[in-house]
Amino acid sequence: MSHSTPPDVIRNIERIDPELVARAAQYPSSILADVAGRRGALSSRIAPLAPSMRLAGPALTVEVRPGDNLMIHAAMALAKPGDVLVIDGKGDDTSALMGEIMVSQCMAIGIAGIVVYGAVRDTEAIRALGFPMYATGANPNGPTKQVPGRINWPVSVGGVTVRPGDLVVGDADGVVVIEPVKVAAAVEAAKQKLADETARIEGIRSGAQLRPTWLDGALRKAGVLAEGETL
Repeated sequence: MSHSTPPDVIRNIERIDPELVARAAQYPSSILADVAGRRGALSSRIAPLAPSMRLAGPALTVEVRPGDNLMIHAAMALAKPGDVLVIDGKGDDTSALMGEIMVSQCMAIGIAGIVVYGAVRDTEAIRALGFPMYATGANPNGPTKQVPGRINWPVSVGGVTVRPGDLVVGDADGVVVIEPVKVAAAVEAAKQKLADETARIEGIRSGAQLRPTWLDGALRKAGVLAEGETL
């Protein structure tokens, strides 16, 4: 019996409804990470080139060998407007995987942003363009374009498994990834959490609530305070 081998390049993926992406994009990555179970946040090594950069969209995943960007070019040829390229460059910082030319092409395609587990270059130009680019650092060395890789397979980026079609949201704090089936519930939970946190901050600033209401209970549960005891 013969078995077919899945192709290294998967051309078509399911994408989240753009309206749901837009709703999720209203919330900070920290809020989304909290309501998603405090998981899905990429390593802090992966940071925006400028704090003002924001991105949100479905992941188009790319796996490359360190220092080679052949498959990124292939992924860009397959990308749809609104996609976020999520590139597993193995965390290698010895050469850049992308620069101004490729970013300019991504902007023309309508790609929503790029997350690179590796280095990039032309960072001043990319900042000037305002295109959302997240990476582990910068390096002036250019990449090769000759080693095969995979597109739209699960990748490991900053300690998190990212699957094609996952929601990717990034801001000044970093990047969080949420599975598509959990996005709608996460957005609803984020709305409530943001309201709760806003009320908490207002209580602190007004002096009406200078410590968390849950503190004594948590200390009792941890054995720091006896039952009925308060700080």
